[in-house]
Amino acid sequence: MNVDREALQASWKQTRGHLASARAHLTGLPDIDLSATSEFLEHDELGLAFDCLVDLGGDLNLPLSFWHHLDRAAREMRLYSDALHTPHLTTADLCRRHLAAASEQE
Repeated sequence: MNVDREALQASWKQTRGHLASARAHLTGLPDIDLSATSEFLEHDELGLAFDCLVDLGGDLNLPLSFWHHLDRAAREMRLYSDALHTPHLTTADLCRRHLAAASEQE
């Protein structure tokens, strides 16, 4: 069971890194409040931090790398596989849509 705990901690660390990298794209932008995202990251509420970042980035013309970081975080948290069993649009679905749109622009 020690290995599972270590794997989980490694996964959290990797996910936090992806979320922090995505968050860095929003730092310093006018009218963007990152306090909730920071608080979620501090308390290891990674799914909520992901949701905030997707929501904040949704109406901005952010580079593809922002969406790649969020895509990697979603994959690490297995949000896409969870979305398959959810009848409504999830934040992971929105991330995929923004990733596709940003890919077409670059």
